[in-house]
Amino acid sequence: MKERSWTQEGLTEALGTFVLVLFTVGVVAQTALAPRLSPFGYDWNTIALGCGLAVALGIYVAGGVSRAHLNPAVTLALAVTGRFPWRGVLPYILGQMAGGFLGALAAYLVYREGLVAAGMPNVWCTGPGSVFGRAFWGAGPGGEALGTYSLASAFLSEVLGTALLLWGILALTEGRLAPGANLAPLLIGLVVAAVGLSLGGPSGFALNPARDLAPRLLGALAGTEGLFQGPYWLGPPLLGSLLGGVLGAWTYGRLVLSVREKA
Repeated sequence: MKERSWTQEGLTEALGTFVLVLFTVGVVAQTALAPRLSPFGYDWNTIALGCGLAVALGIYVAGGVSRAHLNPAVTLALAVTGRFPWRGVLPYILGQMAGGFLGALAAYLVYREGLVAAGMPNVWCTGPGSVFGRAFWGAGPGGEALGTYSLASAFLSEVLGTALLLWGILALTEGRLAPGANLAPLLIGLVVAAVGLSLGGPSGFALNPARDLAPRLLGALAGTEGLFQGPYWLGPPLLGSLLGGVLGAWTYGRLVLSVREKA
């Protein structure tokens, strides 16, 4: 493949990731600021579903030109397992990070007035913590949720969640039951929503460095404090997702594809 084509694909990855991050940051801002409904009108289900739809639409936008990875963890995992050429890794990841930053910037411009009024809260990136202020069980004396999750729990959540994301992507693109190309993006989006609903509590289910690190940089520039305080930003959402992606692609090949080939 010519160098010019890789540049074009990288730019398309930027466009698709722009869409993905604009909607994922946007749905968190909408949930946090709740300008149209009462605070109870939006919840974790809103975020998980919004993130899943954002991934689906981003893939639809980019898939006609690039492979629509929209995620450095996906690009690295596919390269490590021989599904994607290494010479395309840098253009793809650069495009993804640039698109993620610009997507976060667009969401900031849309919600700037509400964010400023609220003291510039963190709507940009993930972090450990309880999902609800009140717990359904195992609650404290006043019904409050008990503390936050540890760094280790958040790291495990990101590794396992991203591995399952890769299982879903590969099953929907390489498996015997893979749907048509026009339906796969929507189903991949539902995989993201399922991970968020089932495993997203401890870490916030970044699953994607371009969805976490790039908006984190924008948020820090916009004035949100503490986004790079401590080691968390480097651990679960960055290293955890990259490790989980490689683990997911490798195990899918070993446990599913290799068995199918022998059948």
